[in-house]
Amino acid sequence: MKVMLGISGGVDSSVAALLLQQAGHEVEGLFMQNWEEDERSGPCTTDADRKDAVAVCGRLGIPFHARNFAAEYWDGVFAHFLDEYRAGRTPNPDVLCNREIKFKTFLHEAQALGAEKIATGHYARVDRRDGRYRLLRAVDAAKDQSYFLHALGQQQLSATLFPLGGIEKPRVRELAREAALPTHAKKDSTGICFIGERDFRSFLAQYIPARPGEMRTPEGERIGEHQGVMYYTLGQRNGLGIGGRHGASGEAWFVVGKNVASNVLYVAQGGENHWLHSHRLETETPSWVAGEAPAPHFRCTARTRYRQLDQACEVTVHADRLEVRFDEPQRAVTPGQSVVLYDGEACLGGAVIAATDATYGGLPPLLPS
Repeated sequence: MKVMLGISGGVDSSVAALLLQQAGHEVEGLFMQNWEEDERSGPCTTDADRKDAVAVCGRLGIPFHARNFAAEYWDGVFAHFLDEYRAGRTPNPDVLCNREIKFKTFLHEAQALGAEKIATGHYARVDRRDGRYRLLRAVDAAKDQSYFLHALGQQQLSATLFPLGGIEKPRVRELAREAALPTHAKKDSTGICFIGERDFRSFLAQYIPARPGEMRTPEGERIGEHQGVMYYTLGQRNGLGIGGRHGASGEAWFVVGKNVASNVLYVAQGGENHWLHSHRLETETPSWVAGEAPAPHFRCTARTRYRQLDQACEVTVHADRLEVRFDEPQRAVTPGQSVVLYDGEACLGGAVIAATDATYGGLPPLLPS
């Protein structure tokens, strides 16, 4: 079977290529350039990554392709990224990149090149049960990336292979060394490529100018000034610039709410203060791996951020949204991020968080507008 691998120049996709080849597939590699460097974004690692991808393909003797998807990435991912920050929310570009670029644009290009399936170096698994494909957690729980893949449906999963889903990361490094792959010692990439090695707020300010405003406690006391509510996220501690205050407890200050309309940033002391917690959230239109919800109302577990431990909850499915009620209060549930639902090892789907319930009194920016 002809398989087109999204080869990134990292160790994971390199070993994915090796495993596909060992399994007897006709493997080709396609390198995706998703960002055009400019003076605003600063340096990105695209050129170095492409050279590494070429070297891996050369080592394995597989054809190499390269495509520039920067325009598609800008329209399908980055423009939305900026719009969300302008609205005071905190988006997750990895989820959107998977849906719009890696499993849409790349999939279409791979099929145009004659591939029967695509593959990536993601840590996740796919199987088929009762005529439907399932997205499963990776064997390596510490590397599992099903959270970022929850928006994939039956069409994408039917055409996708995840060669690394059944092995753990240390073994991936071992396989890379044993095969003398040029990426065997390369560090894993972190963060978002288009930001490069620079301060996130400085990057964002190039596209969304600063708009200073008041920093207040939930009780309304003015205690400082912020540079723009879009630069902060719920639960944030660093970068607030609040020193010691007379009569304060001495505990650290945290962002607990944002009101974009009035340009007010709310902060409170203590990482476990009640303003940061909620029992309920509502979402935008959900995506279901199976193509439909398992039931109008059901229990499952959920994550509201990557690497979070699964949290027990009840889900009510409405026409264009979900209502999720957790058994225990959740800390810093953030609009713009995704809530992802699980039934054991299977990822059911998920949705972008629209708002949280003010279980403990709450603030205006934490409620639906």
